[in-house]
Parts: sequence; structure tokens; C-alpha cells
Amino acid sequence: MSDTDLLPSLLIKINENQLALEAAIMELTIWVEQRGAAEVAENVRGALTAIDRNEEFIKMTLAMMMTPE
Repeated sequence: MSDTDLLPSLLIKINENQLALEAAIMELTIWVEQRGAAEVAENVRGALTAIDRNEEFIKMTLAMMMTPE
């Protein structure tokens, strides 16, 4: 298997890790917010919007990479 063949699988795993980290950070954000740090929680949510914003593009690109030529 060539390096080129491994790239899509690697990127899928990296994307899965990114989404798992996003979920974990959101859980911590809710916990922080419940303890009175609403401003901190809002800042974290703002930072996480980049993941949401890019998710569809990443999925589409990965699907294209996995499609046989």
C-alpha cells in the first residue's frame, strides 16, 4: 500500500479525533458554565465554531479522496 493510499484513511482518523475533542471540550464548557463562568464558556463556544464551520468541507473532501478514480 502506497503512502498516497494511506492519506485518506489518516485524514479520516484525524477528523474523528478532532470531532471527539470538540465533544469533550463542549462537555467541559457546559461544566464550567454551570459553575458560573458563562463568559469563559461563551469564549470556548466561539473558538469551537471553526470546527463546525469546516466540518462539511472536510467530509466532502474526504469522500472525494476515497472515491476510486
